[in-house]
Amino acid sequence: MSDLDATTPRVFLVRHGETEWTKNGRYTGVTDLELSHAGVNQVTATGTQLVGAGKLIDSANIARTWVSPRKRAQQTCQLVFSGDDDIANRLIVTEDIAEWDYGNYEGLVVGEIRARRKEKGLDGEREWNIWRDGCEGGESADQVTERLDRLIAQIRKMQAPYMNGEKPADVVVVAHGLILRCFAKRWLNYSLDNPLPMMLAPGAIGILRWVIAFLLQSRID
Repeated sequence: MSDLDATTPRVFLVRHGETEWTKNGRYTGVTDLELSHAGVNQVTATGTQLVGAGKLIDSANIARTWVSPRKRAQQTCQLVFSGDDDIANRLIVTEDIAEWDYGNYEGLVVGEIRARRKEKGLDGEREWNIWRDGCEGGESADQVTERLDRLIAQIRKMQAPYMNGEKPADVVVVAHGLILRCFAKRWLNYSLDNPLPMMLAPGAIGILRWVIAFLLQSRID
């Protein structure tokens, strides 16, 4: 990243902490689980180390925070920003960043999903891939893309006037493992089935930011 790019606003991606289903790889979409004891410890530690005045996420630089309505994301947000009323006053709860709706696959692991689809005669030539095939009874990749693009458009509109640090315009997105990977892909203008080797551990924070060359091209287009 050039020095010029380093002045651009950031998007902090915060994944919720561990739940009971996280531990065994079960797809958790609309099921409203709370954090496990370990999950509480994860996000509390993240907040202590990385959030606060002079730290990676400083509320003085945060223009807005978007959070999923699911309990595990809400709880994570409260613990990471514990005692920070400024963040709370700039917080928006939105379904646009809720986890992928897994529909009939809710609570299952990948092997169980593929076995069920095989029984139905699906995926004869290639194995099920959520990025491409979506979920029966839940969301398709196009539906997920549509809502994420809506949120990203809001963020870009808000941040675009402040590319040279004229005003603090960092934002925080508190959500779930798969949807945050989807968000990163759409931020980069990738389709959801485009491979992107990115993982966020429970309670982890990732960072996205603008690149000036991309900004200029977007304005030209």
